[in-house]
Amino acid sequence: MAKALPLMFQGTNSDVGKSVVVTAFCRIFSQDGYKTVPFKSQNMALNSYITVDGKEIGRAQGVQAEAAGILATTDMNPILLKPNRDNQAQIVVHGKPYKNMEAGKYRREFYQMGLELIQQSLSNLCKEYERIVIEGAGSPAEINLNDREMVNMRIAKMADAPVILIGDIEKGGVFASLVGTLQLLEPADRDRVVGVIINKFRGDIRLLESGLTWFEEYSGKPVLGVIPYLENLNIDAEDSVILSQYTSIQNTEKELDIAVIQYPKISNFTDVDPFFAEPDCHVRFITRADQLHEPDLVILPGSKNTIEDLQFLRKSGIDQKITELQKKKHTVLFGICGGYQMLGERIEDPFAIESLQKEIVGLQLLPIETTITKEKTTTLSHGVLQLFGKNFQVTGYEIHMGETGAAGASRGLIFTNKEWDGCQSSDESIIGTYFHGIFHNDEFREEFLNQIRHKKGLDSIYNRPSFNQLREEAFDRLAEHVREHVKLDVIEQLMHDYQKRGITQ
Repeated sequence: MAKALPLMFQGTNSDVGKSVVVTAFCRIFSQDGYKTVPFKSQNMALNSYITVDGKEIGRAQGVQAEAAGILATTDMNPILLKPNRDNQAQIVVHGKPYKNMEAGKYRREFYQMGLELIQQSLSNLCKEYERIVIEGAGSPAEINLNDREMVNMRIAKMADAPVILIGDIEKGGVFASLVGTLQLLEPADRDRVVGVIINKFRGDIRLLESGLTWFEEYSGKPVLGVIPYLENLNIDAEDSVILSQYTSIQNTEKELDIAVIQYPKISNFTDVDPFFAEPDCHVRFITRADQLHEPDLVILPGSKNTIEDLQFLRKSGIDQKITELQKKKHTVLFGICGGYQMLGERIEDPFAIESLQKEIVGLQLLPIETTITKEKTTTLSHGVLQLFGKNFQVTGYEIHMGETGAAGASRGLIFTNKEWDGCQSSDESIIGTYFHGIFHNDEFREEFLNQIRHKKGLDSIYNRPSFNQLREEAFDRLAEHVREHVKLDVIEQLMHDYQKRGITQ
């Protein structure tokens, strides 16, 4: 195998910031002139990313590729797991659905095939790139799973990569988690760890110094950086764990109140990210009917299991609150992908793809019907969006296992490839589309928000921030931040020294 210089980041647990640190190093190495690629052998996420050839990978790897200045391919994430029912997930192999499998069956039957897929993808990337930044998952010290794991130390061995272990100080007990993880590793795996990074630090670094000294003396591993928490980073999140950081409470200091329905199988919630950068918008995530109140905009986002999430709306009473809001005509309702399907008359699942319930009545707010299909649509899309008497050139991406058609007289939303996507009510207060990323289109988003402002008697706001420009600035800001707080020269030397050692345990 041709040898791109590898570096792997693993964590003491999930949500320690591995994806963000990998994104930073992809940008740093790219800035330093190296042709760099991210890699995660197996990802479990409901937030996904569409490659230029219409394949589906974990969103983090797509974003990391953008940070590295390259186009994403499925070799960067050959295996994607998308949970769709309790103890079951859709297995996506090289961007296309393979089959639905329960966890135990997946470990028993897919393991060898998975290793072969991973080995081939690694080989392909190593031949094309100079640096490969590898992300682990969860913790490498999950002793009950390590006999058949294929995302942490087994991948480090396959790539012959040194490992930097990341601990999250924000959760508390960072030294215990770092030391405990190291002690639970097999000796050969522990030897692969060339150092640690402490992430999400807040406060006076001087109060941490005695702990850093103790850790290095006790573990024999250097602390390669203490990265302070970075506020307001406009980079897509992948794990829905991050949603716990957001509020459901209204903010009266902001002129526009946006409520996003957070159902259990929410996916691609990054569709609403551009609103966080808008000066007049406050975004809330709602899980209960009493949290909804009377927002200016309600967004029904994507779902990995539309039928079960629609059942959640009914059990929680959120469906009734949405209907009440629509009768008052003060709130705009916008559904994306699964949320769009929910707005219709009914959803049918004849092959039990999502649920054993083969048919469910929708919210009956748009004259559409959806049939869940065996084939998944994954594509980059573009078209002309027609709303407010204006045309907008828009781009987006589609990920769905359903076909939606008119159930009566309807108005399409986006004209694309001689056909219509989406639907809108006659008064333009209820809107649905399969286009993920629809609000990332700056011109449309500006007009859309200004129309909502007009309904409230507010003046328009023009020259709103370009979200794509904000993303590029965020990549640079993240890279600069990490450069400042890690020992990059030491890490660079460790990478080269590790390869010279020729470790192949």
